[in-house]
Amino acid sequence: MAVTGISANRLELLQIADAVAREKNIDKEIVVEAIEEAIQKGAKSRYGAHHDIRAKIDIKTGELSLTRHVTIVEDDWAPEDELEEFNDSAMVRLTDASKRDPEAVVGKEYVEDLPPFEFGRVQTQMARQVVMGKVRDAERANQYEEFKDRVGEIVNGTVKRVEYGNTIVDLGRGEGIMRRNDSIPREVFNLGDRVRTYIYDVRPEAKGPQVMLSRAHPGFMAKLFAQEVPEVYDGVIEIRAAARDAGSRAKMAVLSNDSSIDPVGACVGMRGSRVQAVVAELQGEKIDIIQWNADEPTFIVNALAPAEVSKVVLDEEADRVEVVVPDEQLSLAIGRRGQNVRLASQLTGWQIDIITESQDSERRQREFSERTVLFQEALDVDEVIAQLLVTEGFATVEDLAFVEPYEISDIEGFDEDTAEELQARARDFLDRQAAVLDAKRVELGVLDEVMAVPGVTGAIAVALGEGGIKTVEDLADLATDEIRGGFEVKNGERVKVPGVLESFNLAQEDAEMLILQARVAAGWIDASELPQPPEPEYEEEEELAEGEYDADAVFAAPAAEGDEGQGDEGLEHADLENGDAEVFAEDLEKSRDA
Repeated sequence: MAVTGISANRLELLQIADAVAREKNIDKEIVVEAIEEAIQKGAKSRYGAHHDIRAKIDIKTGELSLTRHVTIVEDDWAPEDELEEFNDSAMVRLTDASKRDPEAVVGKEYVEDLPPFEFGRVQTQMARQVVMGKVRDAERANQYEEFKDRVGEIVNGTVKRVEYGNTIVDLGRGEGIMRRNDSIPREVFNLGDRVRTYIYDVRPEAKGPQVMLSRAHPGFMAKLFAQEVPEVYDGVIEIRAAARDAGSRAKMAVLSNDSSIDPVGACVGMRGSRVQAVVAELQGEKIDIIQWNADEPTFIVNALAPAEVSKVVLDEEADRVEVVVPDEQLSLAIGRRGQNVRLASQLTGWQIDIITESQDSERRQREFSERTVLFQEALDVDEVIAQLLVTEGFATVEDLAFVEPYEISDIEGFDEDTAEELQARARDFLDRQAAVLDAKRVELGVLDEVMAVPGVTGAIAVALGEGGIKTVEDLADLATDEIRGGFEVKNGERVKVPGVLESFNLAQEDAEMLILQARVAAGWIDASELPQPPEPEYEEEEELAEGEYDADAVFAAPAAEGDEGQGDEGLEHADLENGDAEVFAEDLEKSRDA
């Protein structure tokens, strides 16, 4: 493919370009441009690198033209780059050009034809390198353009070689790599084996596009079902989520857009024929097919199948969910080595904590007792009244102190005076507690400026002081891990590092905002740089035309009386009769008078 000289036959250049283009599957114009650049470099090495020499090949006739160009520039021409200098061989100033050419203007080029020349050994080698480099770059770009739009597809290939556990697959017009962790465990490939893989990424790199293949990706299983199940291929059934423990077990959530089609049954097939075809390709991997549901708790219950679930409690701020299961179902819900709950967590996108009914009952009883004691000590009331407040949903003294009075007076047996007295006692307790915390803060040396930072309470200030954080600058200099706690590696082991405010269970966003507010107070940043909360979106109610009605509003079931204000179910507490409630009110009145 070497070019021996520009005196070569015209047809030879076109034949060379056409042969290389067909062999490398690239455009003929790219090869011609590479040859032109190679000839330009050879000519510059012959006539001088400072000359502006250009080569042009007519792609139809193969005729070659080699020209030298000189451009007219301004008299006060200045280089745009520090390394650029005025080139007498390629540029001429307007004043000098006007002496020889009355029609000289800035930008005009003088073109001079150069005679043909023979390539020497050095020029030939250089031309070979230029052409091969250009062709290689074009081939890589062509491969990237071909595979970049095929991400998410299943491709067939042949095993080309195996290196250190990584399998190189020949895909026809390119190669793909399947790393060890992207293959199914205990699956062995030999040279020349046919293999089906899933393209999950195509990365443009300097040494060429990297086509990343996988047989362990959840998308591989989903695409196999699309090939085996016509309803999935046609879009009647959607695969909404999938999670895999490659080679062992998988979970897949499906949804039918046609109410007459059962999505789970369609994916399983007659006597399991469809799912068994996918299982065979995945080397015997067990697949749980569940029905997707827009209701998060229902979807989580389905994802934990075959385990039975008693209760689901969502914490949307922390993206966590607590699932209560019967005691005998705990091992089934967790699965072998946590496999079932791990796959369910990946499938739903929630972090799932599983506890038994007995553990949940014990915790609720413990919380009930702790809150009862708290109200007894803080409000100076007897146990029955404290239990009544806890039963009505009050968890802290702050809840009681700052709610609307009617929420307390609406409790059976309480009146407005009773509610006012309880709130007064709650506020007195909080004031006393705040005074104690403030005195301790001063004793620890925490400055008043720290208390002025939004989000800092008395308890937080004391915790900061105990952690050695005494100024606004100290607080502003912290990282979120230093506040919430984290992990670090020491001597090869992952060690837990406590945070100064770890006991407060601050969310990541709250910890970051606390640090940013401290930096504003310290003058490190401006308040305008703080992240702004998203504006709430309001849905406009559609006006119904005359004669129309809202079916959902018409058939909505009215709320049952007595549903409001109910606390946790299952808590053991005294049932209050009307007479008992009056006695409690009298006892509270006597206590207030005393």
